[in-house]
Amino acid sequence: MADGFDGQVVLITGAARGQGRSHAIAFAERGANVVVCDRCEDSPAVGYPLATEADLAETARLVEETGRKCIAVKANTADRSAMDALVAQAESEFGRIDIAVANAGVSVAAPVQSMTQTQWSEVIASNLTGVFNTVGAVSPGMIKRGFGRIVTISSMLGRAGNTNMVGYAASKWGVIGLTKSAALDLAGHGITVNAIAPGNISTPMIHNDQLYSMMRPDLESPTAADVAPIFSSLHAQDIPWLDAAEITRVVLFLADRASAHISGTVIPVDAGNAARVTG
Repeated sequence: MADGFDGQVVLITGAARGQGRSHAIAFAERGANVVVCDRCEDSPAVGYPLATEADLAETARLVEETGRKCIAVKANTADRSAMDALVAQAESEFGRIDIAVANAGVSVAAPVQSMTQTQWSEVIASNLTGVFNTVGAVSPGMIKRGFGRIVTISSMLGRAGNTNMVGYAASKWGVIGLTKSAALDLAGHGITVNAIAPGNISTPMIHNDQLYSMMRPDLESPTAADVAPIFSSLHAQDIPWLDAAEITRVVLFLADRASAHISGTVIPVDAGNAARVTG
């Protein structure tokens, strides 16, 4: 299981770096051709640098280094027309999309009393509307072919709230509702839809000066070592952050043909934090 995706085509959003890049390389290593996209632009509402076009090109290079083909496109998942165009390009060049991983997302940290409309709109557009657009764009082709695997990325904050995370948590709870409803819509077409709820993953989304400073306002320039104990407290197991490869393992499992009867689920990969919540 999860050893071979020969001849399959996988679409991964937010793949210029981090989790998305990890997923793209893993699928390519197992024989899939890969379609990747990323917005490749910073946002004034997001307090850390987002991926660049150079990052996306590096993901494509790493995929092609495995001997597989890659389509890499700068596209914002919040733009439905861009996602429809990307899917059309993939179907034209590769014939179809078998697997889609709706991974793109951002973190916007602010409490409800001071979160701006711009911040709210950014996080909902990127984390929730982008997932809707991805699923909506790939599902018609999957329905025609009678097969598909769709994996969405929620968060442990899609199952529990936290301070300063009202927008992020709302978007990630929304991903779970979207995933479960889409799983029912597509159940009769050979398509599964499942969510993964990661904990703290060691990517630029958590390793950035703004988040470090918010977590340790008592320090002028906090380091990763300074915030590690706080990150650890968000997990049950005593580890501050997990590697992206730990999410990739579950993505591969859910995308496997043998996982045909797993749909509408949420699988936490959060160092035991799931033990603290219900559902």
